[in-house]
Amino acid sequence: MSEQDLCYLSAGEALARFRAKTLSPVELMQAVVARCEAVNPRLNAFTYTFFERALEQAQEAETRYAKGEARALEGLPLGVKDFHAVAGEIATLGSKIFEHNRPERTAPTVARLLDAGAIMHCRTTTPEFAHSPVTHSPLWGVTRNPWNLDYTPGGSSGGAAAALAAGMTFLADGTDAGGSVRMPASACGIVGYKPPFGRNPLDRDHPLESLLHYGPMTRSVGDAALMQNVMSGAHPDDICSLREDLVIPETLDGIKGWKIALSMDLGFFEIAPEVRDKTLEAAEAFRAMGCQVEEVALDWSYAIHDPYLQYWEGMAATTLAQYLPEWRDRMDPYMAGIVEHGAGHTAATQYNCNLVRGQMYQALAPILDNYDVMICPALSVPSVKAEHNLADSDFQINGKPTEAYLGWNLCYPFNMVSQCPVISVPNGFCPETGVPIGLQIAARSFDDLRVFRAAAAFERARPWKDARPDL
Repeated sequence: MSEQDLCYLSAGEALARFRAKTLSPVELMQAVVARCEAVNPRLNAFTYTFFERALEQAQEAETRYAKGEARALEGLPLGVKDFHAVAGEIATLGSKIFEHNRPERTAPTVARLLDAGAIMHCRTTTPEFAHSPVTHSPLWGVTRNPWNLDYTPGGSSGGAAAALAAGMTFLADGTDAGGSVRMPASACGIVGYKPPFGRNPLDRDHPLESLLHYGPMTRSVGDAALMQNVMSGAHPDDICSLREDLVIPETLDGIKGWKIALSMDLGFFEIAPEVRDKTLEAAEAFRAMGCQVEEVALDWSYAIHDPYLQYWEGMAATTLAQYLPEWRDRMDPYMAGIVEHGAGHTAATQYNCNLVRGQMYQALAPILDNYDVMICPALSVPSVKAEHNLADSDFQINGKPTEAYLGWNLCYPFNMVSQCPVISVPNGFCPETGVPIGLQIAARSFDDLRVFRAAAAFERARPWKDARPDL
């Protein structure tokens, strides 16, 4: 098996080979390190790397396998987003303000991945304070999409998605407060899962923040389940973390006979033709599996945009306004604007977002109660340019003016109904640019298993395992 083939094994396949002693964790890590050194200079997906230490830890993992003491993720390379705390390690949050920041504790989900034997060999890039649907920052520059270097891998977990698609890691973690796991998953042709709020614990820095979710990013549905099973469960750092233990089984049943709701635009998004075509093809794939697929009218509108954005701005201002006087000229201008706007919002403005969220769920709940899952695009366009200007007043889709920050992102509305699990899975490629296109699968509140069953069935029907960018 070639070095590149090793880098594109699934995590499940790698673990099976470790156990069978036909592959060693050291051999795999060596291949991954070589791959990182060969292709990352074109992508800029990492902030820091820990290759020497990772190889030492891979040797320790090999010893654990020899002793029969291997843990659930023993020896698997893991990229940790440079927004997530790891005790003693620099976490810059993509900002010059935190260029030398070393947290004293580790975020709960990250700690669980490391405690399960995953090896952190890299930190993945994020826009400043994970605020953006594209990954570029004043501190780290522009991260590029492995499928087409002119385009962004999405944001804010863009480095994670680029690393997975490029064969530079086997697992990566992300945070998702407006699609930051699912947007990059869509743009890079990988799997990204937003669990229902409370399923995976938050860190102490974001208490009670129901828009925010820590989730797995992988190259296969099975690997996402493997990772999710480690990340989930109650944790003393998060009062909202659910005490129910939910395990996604390794083998997932089929979905013949299921009713699938299709929403092409969630009621108000402009959808590019290539995304529309691939979404309709996905619907046909579900029909071929024996499912009944019906297009539904979802009563959401652009009126949800401002409440979401105002809430996000207020959250940013609460934690970051103190830094503006000293650091504004060294921040991403759009990020600084978000903080400034948020500082002017009232408590009534912030609470209005909750009222809108309630109205959104009243429109969505009957659909999810009458159908097994709902499918829709993840993005209105396959991706945008790597240097995409979030304040671009000339941005258009189908010749129609479109808001450049959120106007092409069909992920963020599901953060408003945060108890609903949603996954993004690969759904083909744009014929013109070669950039992947993603499909979202959503289910009723806390029904993780239904989402994973539908995603696994779609993966079997439309396999993407052998797709690799030409780097």
